[in-house]
Amino acid sequence: MITLITDFGVQSQSVGILEATIASLCPEARVVHLMHGIGSYDLAAAARTLECVATIPPAIHVCVCDPGVGSSRRAIACTASRSDILIGPDNGVLLPALGFLGGFERGYEITNSSYMRATVSPIFHGRDIFAPTAANIACGAPLEECGPSITFEELVRAPYEEAYLENGDLRCEIIQVNKFGSVHLNVRADVWGALSPDHGEAIDVRLPSGESRTARVGRTFSDVRPGEVVILPDDYGRLEIAANRADLSDAWGISRGATLSLRLPVIRGGVLL
Repeated sequence: MITLITDFGVQSQSVGILEATIASLCPEARVVHLMHGIGSYDLAAAARTLECVATIPPAIHVCVCDPGVGSSRRAIACTASRSDILIGPDNGVLLPALGFLGGFERGYEITNSSYMRATVSPIFHGRDIFAPTAANIACGAPLEECGPSITFEELVRAPYEEAYLENGDLRCEIIQVNKFGSVHLNVRADVWGALSPDHGEAIDVRLPSGESRTARVGRTFSDVRPGEVVILPDDYGRLEIAANRADLSDAWGISRGATLSLRLPVIRGGVLL
């Protein structure tokens, strides 16, 4: 299986061209279009979307959000401990997903021209480098022959880091606002579970303006009344704050990239992030 995530847009012919390129080289590969509606050049949104592959079986994942296409940035292929292979530009977009897939195992710069299209455009590496590399590997070409090995330390940093504890507060960042206005944070659901907040517990949320709001710990949106705010694990391994049947981002005046502080009544277990 080969998954595709891009910022090409759902009406772009580039989407079909990626699939056709893969089909021409490895017709037995199953192509899954995960997302093509990423905002233009939005590395954080692309990285957040790629994290979600942890909920599907291991596969080859191609992520093309590449504002530096044709520049000196590298084209890379990385393996995760779960056995997935992630292919895309070395601009940090692949790194958060590696954390959800068991961590980085091996990495390679894609330089072998036999893994690429015969003519490589300086502005369409999705078609000419990333998709052909995925197809070749899917059909049995050795990953380690796509180019020289690279270490994790050599990779460009991720577009967002993980949340951290400071003086009893969980300092976090909004990494996604969904169509319902719910906000998703750079807090892993397993970390939130280790902190062991009680169901129904009131969590103080400090906004960038310095104002405080309250969210109740829940498991689903209807754990609070319509218009009230719940904090809960989302479907893809992160923490979400949502208003039941309302747009939280609009009500609180917050957007992607904003920093929040969450204060638990008691920090339990000495959790390290």
